Amino acid sequence: LSLKFGDIGNLKGLVIRFLLTTSYYQLSVQNWFRLHRLQLLYNHSIQATFNATRIYAPSSYSYHCEHVSSLQRYDALLIPSSANDLSKLWEVTFTDFQIQGFNIQEGHFADAKDCASFFSPAILMGLVMSLILLLVLAYALHMLIHLKSLDRHYECKASPAYFAQMKDNDMGDEKEPLRSGGNESYELRNQQFCKIYI
Repeated sequence: LSLKFGDIGNLKGLVIRFLLTTSYYQLSVQNWFRLHRLQLLYNHSIQATFNATRIYAPSSYSYHCEHVSSLQRYDALLIPSSANDLSKLWEVTFTDFQIQGFNIQEGHFADAKDCASFFSPAILMGLVMSLILLLVLAYALHMLIHLKSLDRHYECKASPAYFAQMKDNDMGDEKEPLRSGGNESYELRNQQFCKIYI
C-alpha cells in the first residue's frame, strides 16, 4: 500500500510504502492482516525502513491507533530495521492512524480494532489495589472467624489475710491470734483470693 504526496512542495518525490500480509489463524478461525514493514522512499530510492510491531487486526476490521510512531514517548510501534541504515535519522509519527489493507467495501473503513491495551498502567494499578483490598478483607474475616468467646477462668489460691480484731465469736475456730507490738490481729487460715482471666 503506497501513500504518495504528489506535488506538495518539497514532498513531491516522497512515498510512504506499507507492506501488509494476511494470514489464516485456526485458533480464531479467521484471516488476520498485519503491517510488517514501513518504507520511506524519496526519488525512487529507499531512505528508511521500519519494522512494525503489534499492528494487526482481523481482515474484516481496520486497525486504529491514536499514535503510530518511531518515538519512545508514543510507545515506538515502528522500530528501525537496522542500526546501519538511515532509519535512525528519521522520526516518523502518524496521528489518528487507521489502516485496512483488505476487504474494503464502498471505500470506507470497517469497524476498527483499537491499539489500546487491555492491561494499561491504570488498569494494572486498579487490579493491584483491588488485590490488596481483598487481602485485607480476607484477613479481617479470618480474624473474625477465629475470635474466641470471652470465657472466664478462675484461679484461686490460698493466701493469708490480716484483719483487725473482730468481736464475733462465731469465727473463733478460723482465727489464730498474731502478736505484733501492741496490736492484736488474727489470720484467717481459709481465706482465699481469686484471679480472673479473660
